[in-house]
Order: sequence, then structure tokens, then C-alpha cells
Amino acid sequence: MIYTKTGDGGTTSLVGGRRVDKDDPRVESYGTVDELGAHIGLLGEMVRSNNDEIHAYLKVVQHKLFDIQTLLATEEEDIAARLPQITPDDVADLEQHIDALTATVPQLHNFVVAGGTMAGAQAHVCRTVCRRAERRVVTLSHTTDINANLRRYLNRLSDYLFVLSRHLVTAAGKREDLYIS
Repeated sequence: MIYTKTGDGGTTSLVGGRRVDKDDPRVESYGTVDELGAHIGLLGEMVRSNNDEIHAYLKVVQHKLFDIQTLLATEEEDIAARLPQITPDDVADLEQHIDALTATVPQLHNFVVAGGTMAGAQAHVCRTVCRRAERRVVTLSHTTDINANLRRYLNRLSDYLFVLSRHLVTAAGKREDLYIS
């Protein structure tokens, strides 16, 4: 059965069993990362037929986001230590993908207005949700120790999503809409 009714009173369980309010900063942080993963899933389906490599990498990212969600939902250090971690190698992997995509797009001298293609626009939606997730994690970090690699990963992921949007628009033969003041 999908419904348990245990959340009807506005609480939910963390990994380890403790119940907290659904608007607890910990729940806000992992919930926003969950939202990001759903948006990235949509983006992945948008690019699947045109770019298997990007589609596959977005699946890797989604799995990393599940790891992040689980870490954010876990208060107990002994449990968290046994979970998959976000490592410097994960951050470096994102940086390599950013560098590779950056080489495919023209140099930028203006802000980019979201759009160009459906996938390009969706990558911008993902980027903005990623930035919100990062802000939620920073808020949580005021009261809880958060692995610095987790924060770095989210920060780098938003950069990746920005460059990915640019790449998707350029690869489709479209022009980016640049902000002109």
C-alpha cells in the first residue's frame, strides 16, 4: 500500500526513524534535491533520442542526487558513514563534463535568457532548482554539519546545467537569446 497515513499530521520520518515536521530544514533540503532529480529526469528524456551520452550522464547525476538525498535525510553519523558519499572525484567528474561542454559553445559575453530549445529551457529550469537546493543545504548547514563535497557537487552541478543548456541550444543549430540591457 502506497499510503501509510503517518504523514497526515504534517510530519515525516528521517533515516533512523525520528519524526520531524515536513517543513524542517532537513526535509526542505532533501525534498528540493528530489525535485531537482525529477526535473533532470525530464531533461534526460528530452535529450534521449539525440544524445545518448548526455542522457546516460544525466542518469549518473540522478543517482548521485539520490545519494545526496539519503545523506541529507540522515541525522545519525554512524548510519551516514555507511552510506554512499559524495567525493572529490564526483566533483572532479562534473568539472570534466563542464570543460568538455564548454569547448562546444561560443565564448559568452552576456547573460543568457532561458530558452532556445525545449531541452535548453529545461536545463535552465534544472539549474534554478539546483541553486534552490544548494540554498536549502546552506540553510541546513547553519545547524548541521554537511559534507563540503555535497555542497560543492550541487554548486558544480548548477554550472554543468548552465553549460549543458548552452550546448543543447548550440547543437540544435539555434541561437541563444542573450540579455541586452
